[in-house]
Amino acid sequence: MDRRETSDIFRARLGELQRQSGLRQSAFAAELGIDRSALSQLLGGAGARLPRADTLVALARTHQVSVDWLLGLSEDRGVTSETRDMLEIAGGADSLDRSPLVKWHEEARGTKIRYVPAGLPDLLRDGPIAQYEHRATVVQEATQELQDGYRRDYARLPETDMEVAMPLQTLQSFAAGHGIWSGLARDQRQGQLDHMEQLLRELYPGFRLYLFDGSARFSMPYTIFGYQRVAIYAGEIYLLLNATHTITTMVGHFDNLVRAAEVHAHEVADFVSNLAR
Repeated sequence: MDRRETSDIFRARLGELQRQSGLRQSAFAAELGIDRSALSQLLGGAGARLPRADTLVALARTHQVSVDWLLGLSEDRGVTSETRDMLEIAGGADSLDRSPLVKWHEEARGTKIRYVPAGLPDLLRDGPIAQYEHRATVVQEATQELQDGYRRDYARLPETDMEVAMPLQTLQSFAAGHGIWSGLARDQRQGQLDHMEQLLRELYPGFRLYLFDGSARFSMPYTIFGYQRVAIYAGEIYLLLNATHTITTMVGHFDNLVRAAEVHAHEVADFVSNLAR
């Protein structure tokens, strides 16, 4: 294509994005860091006019389209290869030194970690309960104990800032031996609750557990490591979200769970103690 044809395609696709955004030209231009008159020239100007490189990149990033699509070099409107890398899949590990969770925790050290567990929080489990919960996975018992121990040691660091949000019904079901915990003896559940209460008192306030009403709120299990990544647990694998705007959205989701908590962090040890009795 010559420059004029490229310009015509760009103008049409720029107009399409502006219409789909629902924004007035002034607001759309502000998103791109240009003034309204510059946008008007790009949308309706005569001749083979193309934007500056920084404007082109801002347009692609803001509206999640590829630069090649904007310039007519591809009919694939999809995200660029750089943006595709913001979605990854990571497997678990068969040893502590190969665990991606260890790497992600180390990279997030000194920042807040937000965590919604799939069951009981990993670092609050005792050995028998961890073994029971992971009996159907490929993780070996010794490896699981090392990983849970690592999480507890991490939570004890003075710079740790970790928040956990989970349904209060999960703890109630565990205490009663319902659902997936029906195979646990009463003394095993009692021992786990005593262990959990002790750790909650020891680790507070660096580690804070909030309980929300699971009949009013829902969340899949995930961990947010600072503002670096979100790891969504899918069972032996993790779906990683690395885009900044996605991480920010997930932080908002988690903070809403905390705001909706029925049992707050300073109350949760007593709540667990009452369940144990």
